[in-house]
Amino acid sequence: MSRSPSRAAPAPPAERLAGRFRARGPDRDFDPQPLREVLLPLLRAIEAVPDTMAEPLEAEVLDPILRAHPRPEGGFFSRSQLIAGFRAFAPDVRFRFDEARFRRRVQRRPVRTQSGVTPLTVLTKPFPCPGECIFCPNDVRMPKSYLSDEPGAQRAANNRFDPYLQTWNRLAAFDATGHPVDKVELIVLGGTWSFYPEAYQVWFVERCLTAMSDFGSGIDAREACPAETPDFETIDARVEGDRFTKNPYNQRVSSFLRAHQKGVLVRSEEESDWVALDAAQRRNEQAGARCVGLVLETRPDHVDEAEVLRLRRLGATKVQLGVQSLDESILARNRRGHGLAETRRAFDLLRRAGFKLHVHWMANLLGATPESDRADFPRLFEEPAYRPDELKLYPCSLIETAELMGPWRRGEWRPYDEAELLEVVADALPRVPRYCRVTRVIRDISSDDIVVGNKRTNFRQIAEQEVDRRGGRLVEIRHREIRGESFDPETLALRETVYRVGSGRECFLELITPEDRIVGFVRLSLPKEPSFVPELGRHALVRELHVYGGAVRLGHAPGGAAQHRGLGGRLLDAAADRARGEGYSSLSVISAIGTRDYYRNQGFEDGTLYQHRALEPTHSLESS
Repeated sequence: MSRSPSRAAPAPPAERLAGRFRARGPDRDFDPQPLREVLLPLLRAIEAVPDTMAEPLEAEVLDPILRAHPRPEGGFFSRSQLIAGFRAFAPDVRFRFDEARFRRRVQRRPVRTQSGVTPLTVLTKPFPCPGECIFCPNDVRMPKSYLSDEPGAQRAANNRFDPYLQTWNRLAAFDATGHPVDKVELIVLGGTWSFYPEAYQVWFVERCLTAMSDFGSGIDAREACPAETPDFETIDARVEGDRFTKNPYNQRVSSFLRAHQKGVLVRSEEESDWVALDAAQRRNEQAGARCVGLVLETRPDHVDEAEVLRLRRLGATKVQLGVQSLDESILARNRRGHGLAETRRAFDLLRRAGFKLHVHWMANLLGATPESDRADFPRLFEEPAYRPDELKLYPCSLIETAELMGPWRRGEWRPYDEAELLEVVADALPRVPRYCRVTRVIRDISSDDIVVGNKRTNFRQIAEQEVDRRGGRLVEIRHREIRGESFDPETLALRETVYRVGSGRECFLELITPEDRIVGFVRLSLPKEPSFVPELGRHALVRELHVYGGAVRLGHAPGGAAQHRGLGGRLLDAAADRARGEGYSSLSVISAIGTRDYYRNQGFEDGTLYQHRALEPTHSLESS
C-alpha cells in the first residue's frame, strides 16, 4: 500500500486549484525523471555516507553534498525532492538500503515524531466564542484566541479551514520530508470546541479521518472538497483592543459568515451525522494513516456529563482545558467567565471518563504579580482536585487586538521584565511532577504581534538552564523522554508513582533506564466510586499508554527505536496486575480509533465507547 502523494490521482491544474485553496502537497508537481542524471549521483552520495554517521545526517554532512550536486537551473534539491527521487528510481536502481532508511538520513526536524507519534494540528473555522477574556486576541480572520501569523494558523487559512484539505496536505508534507504518517495524533484547535454546532463537530472529525484513510490508501479527493468556502483574508481585520467597549469579534465574524453563506453560520456542506462518523472511524481502524489520538480543546464551564460523552463519541482521548489561573480574583478581573468550581468539576468528569487532561496555565494576567504566580502555580499539583497530565505554561503576551491593551495604556497592567518572568518559570518547572509533561512554555506567537513583553521564543531553554544553574532538577516527562537514544531493554526498571485525585487514585507506571530516561508509561485510574459512564462502572481504567522513541511505521522492525519491542504489552500487564491486586474485576481503556485493533490483540473486547478486559480479583477492594 503506497502512501505516496506521487502515486495518488493526478493533481488538478494549478489554475483551478488557485481559486479554491492555496496549500498543496509539497513538490507534488516535481518529476524526478528529467533530472535523473543530476539527481541519481546525489542520492548515491548520500547513500555512501558511512553508517557510523548519526541519522538524520547533520547539516555539516548533508549540506556539502547538496552543494556539490545543485539543480541545473540553480538552487538545491529539497528533502522532499530527494525522497521523491529515491522512490522514483528504486524500481530499477539497486540502492544499498530501503526507502525507510533513506528517509531517516535526510529527515528534517525529527523531534516532531520522536515522541512516538506524528502530531497533526488542524484549526476549526472562525466562529463566535462564548468567552470575554480580556487577554484573548481578537484576530477575526482566525478562530478565537489564534493569530494569523502562527504557523498552524497559516496552514489552516491556506486551506480555508477545510478539515480534509488541512489533514491531507499536512500528511503530504510530513511524508515528503521523511516523517512516518501511519500513527497520527490529531489535534483540533480553535475557539471553544463545545460551542460549535454538533453537526459541524461531527463533520469536522469525520472529514479529518477520511483524509487520513484516503492518504493512507493513496487516494487524493481534494478536488471534491467544497469550493465555495469563504476567504477570511477578505474580512475587515482592523481591531484595536483599547478602543472598543463591546468586543467586536463575535458580531464581525457572524456577519461575515452570514454574508458569505446565505445567512447561516454553518453551511449544510459542513454538517454530518453520527452514522457517517461511525463509518469513518471504522475505516480508519485499519487505515495506512491511523488516528492514534484525538485532542479537542474547550472551556471548563462547557464541560458536563453530556458534553463528556459527546467528546468520547467523537473519538477524543485528550482534552485541552483552559484553566489559566487557580485564583478566583484573577479569573474575575480577566473576565474568564468561570470560577474554580467549574474547573474542579471539569477535571473530575473528564478524568472519570478516562480523558488525558492537558491544561493551560497563564502567568502575568491582569492583577497577578510574580509573587502571586509563584504561589498559584504549585496548587496545580498540590491539590488533588487538579493534578493534570500535561501542561502548557503560557506567560501572557499583549496583542494589539486584545482588550488588555486598555489596562496596559492606563497603567493597570505591565508585562514582567525578563528577570521576573525567568523567576516565575524557573520556579515553576522543577515543581512539575514526573507524571506530567510540559508541552510548551512560550506560545508560538510572532514577535511582530507582541506589543510589549517577552519575545524570546527560546525562553524554555533559558529557564531550564537557570534551573540547572541553581542546582535544581527537572523530572517532568518531556525532559526525560528517551527520544531517539538507544537503550538496553534488559536494564529497564518499572517505577510506580501513586497520587490521589478527586475520583480516587492515579497510578503512573513508567519504564525507565538506569539514567531515569523514560521509555514508556501507562496511566492507570483506580476510582473509588462507579463512573457516570454506564459501561465503565467501577472498572480500573487505562487513560493513556505511550511508548517513546522515534515513531516506527506499522509492520516495520524497530531497529534501535523504543516502539514495537513489546513494551506496551509489558506496561498493560503491569497495569492489569496492579488493578487485579486492588480487587478490580475489569480493566477498561479509552482507546483511540487507530489503536482499537492493538488493544483487541492485547485481550480487550469492544464496548460502546471503550474497550474492556476482564480481571479476576484476588481480594476485596481496599478503601480508597
